Amino acid sequence: MSEPFSSRRNSPGRTTFRRAAEGVARGLIYTCGWAAIVVLAAIAVFLATNAVRAMREAGLSSMLSGTQWYPTSEPGKFGLLPLVLGSLYVTGVALAVCVPLGVAAAVFISEFADKRLTEVMKSIIEFMTAVPSVVYGLIGVAVLIPFVKDAFGLDSGMTALTGGVVLGVMSLPTVISISEDALHAVPVDLRRGSAALGNTRWQTTVKVTLPAASSGIFAAVMLGLGRAIGETMAVLMLTGNAAIMPTSVFDSVRTMTGTIAAEMGEVVQGGLHYSVLFTVGLVLFAITFAINLAADIVLERQRKRWRR
Repeated sequence: MSEPFSSRRNSPGRTTFRRAAEGVARGLIYTCGWAAIVVLAAIAVFLATNAVRAMREAGLSSMLSGTQWYPTSEPGKFGLLPLVLGSLYVTGVALAVCVPLGVAAAVFISEFADKRLTEVMKSIIEFMTAVPSVVYGLIGVAVLIPFVKDAFGLDSGMTALTGGVVLGVMSLPTVISISEDALHAVPVDLRRGSAALGNTRWQTTVKVTLPAASSGIFAAVMLGLGRAIGETMAVLMLTGNAAIMPTSVFDSVRTMTGTIAAEMGEVVQGGLHYSVLFTVGLVLFAITFAINLAADIVLERQRKRWRR
């Protein structure tokens, strides 16, 4: 009498092979996870090692609270506060542009657009992602700088507002794509249940779909924030690169990334100015790490709330 099919399928040899494959896959996942942690720690150690001289000679607290950036003066003045505020101003404007527009576009694509229009819009978004940042900068120089100068009666259109608007446009594809994926992942049964209760499509979107996809949308916003705060070329071209204490978005500013890119090629390797620029990178690293850590905490709380 022949052996049943189920017995052959679950033979000890196949079970052993599956367990071995699962063990290998689990080991690779753990290895990749620890490798990412090691690389992150190595970056932090590398930045801190090169910033030791600046923190020892200039003092980290003095640099963080300093309001003047004159690295070539005697003695050099390395106040990081104008650079930090400049980055925050530009990033704040970028978020004010990309978050409402990006989420609204994602909602339209996921919930209201027909199939053909969805395909066209997704193609446009993918094309926007492929455009180099310097091209956005050139468009901003040719179009946005004169517009901001004339519209607000400023002496110069190279302001935090100009750089922030362009960075917001550059961050739009990230926010739209990830938000649309989060909305698309919401189960259809939730939408049908809302419709069965008499809600319109718009009411279903606002009351059901958006809350259900809130964690994914929040992740999209955080990634858009990371794109904005880490951008270099566009801010170099559009913000005026004035290392002064900004009082509004209509002032020229200099960001941390712009400072590193503009000055790193002109400093003496191993010198004090060189070490200060690594300190700027370390501060930027700490800010982005803190933002991402806070985002992870918020996302985890949202997941726990939705599990209840």
